[in-house]
Amino acid sequence: MSHVFPRHTKANPPVAVAGDGCYVIDSNGKRYFDGSGGAAVSCLGHSDPDVIAAIKSQVDQIAFAHTGFFTSEPAEELAELLISNAPEGLARVYFVSGGSEAMEAALKLARQYFLEVGETKRHRVIARRQSYHGNTLGALATGGNAWRREPFAPMMIETSHISPCYEYRDRRSSETAFEYGQRVANELEAEIQRLGPENVMAFVAEPVVGATSGAVPPVEGYFKRIREICDAHGILLILDEVMCGMGRTGTLFACEQDGVTADILAVAKGLGAGYQPIGAMLCSAKIYDAIENGSGFFQHGHTYIGHPTACAASLAVLQKLTGGLADQVMPLGNLFDAALRNAFGQHPNVGDIRGRGLFRGIEIVEDRDTKAPFDPKQGIHKALKKATFEAGLACYPMGGTIDGVKGDHILLAPPFIMTEAQIGEVIDKLKLALREVF
Repeated sequence: MSHVFPRHTKANPPVAVAGDGCYVIDSNGKRYFDGSGGAAVSCLGHSDPDVIAAIKSQVDQIAFAHTGFFTSEPAEELAELLISNAPEGLARVYFVSGGSEAMEAALKLARQYFLEVGETKRHRVIARRQSYHGNTLGALATGGNAWRREPFAPMMIETSHISPCYEYRDRRSSETAFEYGQRVANELEAEIQRLGPENVMAFVAEPVVGATSGAVPPVEGYFKRIREICDAHGILLILDEVMCGMGRTGTLFACEQDGVTADILAVAKGLGAGYQPIGAMLCSAKIYDAIENGSGFFQHGHTYIGHPTACAASLAVLQKLTGGLADQVMPLGNLFDAALRNAFGQHPNVGDIRGRGLFRGIEIVEDRDTKAPFDPKQGIHKALKKATFEAGLACYPMGGTIDGVKGDHILLAPPFIMTEAQIGEVIDKLKLALREVF
């Protein structure tokens, strides 16, 4: 009998015993193509020799040094490489152990920044419906994932949620894509006015929405308008690139494609590619200087921040991403998108195929013409997860795509080392699964 507390007590998952490039192998020898990279994590696959060597080398030197006493060479080098490739204005890096921690640190830093500069009333956060920012309480409260939030709502900080930028569902027939984006972006202005600008601390968003809605990209001009509104009211823009960053959408930082930068930005998942737990919060020089010239102490911290072994692994990953691998994501992603559209673009139960780079979503519908979703009681996303897994494909089906209750989608985030031939393998296995379910 296992003493592990699993994600689901009714599930009995296979035992993963080995990794081979894009594949995970279980104890029975079955090979699964990792079509979602776990949860958009394994960008280098599961057996990269250089990252493995970097971990072994660091453990031979020193595995752990607490940041209350020491910094480390891997942390310093990793921070330097991140900032040298980051959007303009980002100047400092705070290392953590994952995405939820990165977002929690971002929220606390935003609050402390305003305390340091004397704007003590600023504490309200505005985010978007159908977003996801992590499972710790502050991050969960900020996110707009309804079913994840509901059980813990009494424990959460108060957060406002405006509309997402979800063109497939919400753009009016009378609007251009640009006009639609400006309309929903301007909901931020309205909410700021409702709350009082002097009370608002930050607006939080994923540049490309991940697990909750399935790789939903913004329309052109949306984030530029968001940035304008934040600047007009002295509000911090916090971008959550935990899932969509680190090359996943075709540029190292997802926000680069929208021509904006953040005041605070969170990354994780692909930052360590699954070889070690790591995340990071990046902040502007302005925010860092407020702390440095004020109390000098960020009132936050975890035992494993700046972990030398994790930073050494991440440094090896980032050197590969910045050494040309991330540049391959967009052309490979375009091939992947074309293959998905060719195979499923006219499927009666596929409503939308979307995304950027190697971050792709397929929205499942009962009626393609009306966009009507399946009844949630049918559990379509659960059936798809089971069918794809049986076919030897690990992907990321989810429910509640539209409003937290209705809607189903499949999220695909394969390793960046995927070949053109393996694109065909993913398509074939998805065809089998869709045939099984529908």
